[in-house]
Amino acid sequence: MSEANVDAATDGPAISEEEHEVTLHAERPVTQTEAVPVERVRLDKETVTEQEQVSGEVRKEQIEADGVQTDRARNSPDR
Repeated sequence: MSEANVDAATDGPAISEEEHEVTLHAERPVTQTEAVPVERVRLDKETVTEQEQVSGEVRKEQIEADGVQTDRARNSPDR
């Protein structure tokens, strides 16, 4: 309470034995962020075609299984 608001603070119904409800208020800072456009960029693509000679060893695996017919054996004219 200050000198400026003493009348408003003391004005109102007299305090009695009845239950009174008062809502208290507090100030608190509220901060937030938002996404806003700040800059525009332009993208472009450049197609580059190159030819390059490569060399390396190519490996091959063969699997042998007993009792399994291969496509070559199924389609042979001997059958």
